[in-house]
Amino acid sequence: MAGVPDKNPQYFEGVLQLRNPTEEVMTMVKSQLRKEKKAWIAQEVTLKNGVDLYLSSNSFLRKLGKKLKKTFPKGELTLSRSIFTRNHQTSKEVYRGTVCFRL
Repeated sequence: MAGVPDKNPQYFEGVLQLRNPTEEVMTMVKSQLRKEKKAWIAQEVTLKNGVDLYLSSNSFLRKLGKKLKKTFPKGELTLSRSIFTRNHQTSKEVYRGTVCFRL
């Protein structure tokens, strides 16, 4: 994760959208986050039908989404990304990912 600020609490690369999550899903997500040293929750937004977790690592976000689908096969997984900005040093686009997991 080159260029990532040292644990800036507002920094996030993607959003994990959990819709109609059970307690088991939330426990699994929290335990996976505790294991991962380079990822943290920047913000947690509670909605009437679920929760949005703003995570600091896009690669961890994708891995977590795939692990959720494998663990809970009846759930629906949607991966998407959008251009956030352009890195001025490398001239590459920087993306913010979104993973939606719906039970």
